[in-house]
Amino acid sequence: SNIMSWTYKTHKIGDITQFPENTFGFVYIVTHKPSKKAYIGKKVLFHNKKQKIGKRELEKLQGVVGRRPSYRLIVKESDWMNYYGSQKDIKQLLLEGKKDEFERTILKMCPNKKSLTYFEIKYQMIYQVLEKPDDFFNDNILGKFFTRDLEDIKFEDFVSDKI
Repeated sequence: SNIMSWTYKTHKIGDITQFPENTFGFVYIVTHKPSKKAYIGKKVLFHNKKQKIGKRELEKLQGVVGRRPSYRLIVKESDWMNYYGSQKDIKQLLLEGKKDEFERTILKMCPNKKSLTYFEIKYQMIYQVLEKPDDFFNDNILGKFFTRDLEDIKFEDFVSDKI
């Protein structure tokens, strides 16, 4: 169904194979259509997961010198397909069964963790998520800058032709 996919430019993305090969994750904007309120965040495509190595497999490693590993790292696809954001108001709307009221758009695909965080912040700044609390669910950037830190500032005082 249409609901389950993400949109990237003009494309619908509903499968991991549709991402460029080196994609680590993406920056997205999720919009609640009735309220026009949006959320900008990031999502990784894969998780590294520790899996305990079984007895039989450990026995095969008998000849190995040094400390034998008790875990192996397995890479598992994340829940990106069914993801709508972790923000509490969004989660509440989803609990109320309002999934189809949301539109999910990918803004940027990134090849590694650093660039993913960078572009998440870049888009949150460009869209002024903290300065427009009526338009965005986001209430912080990086857990460092919060909407409440900006409450006393009247942003229109700083608007000029130079910017």
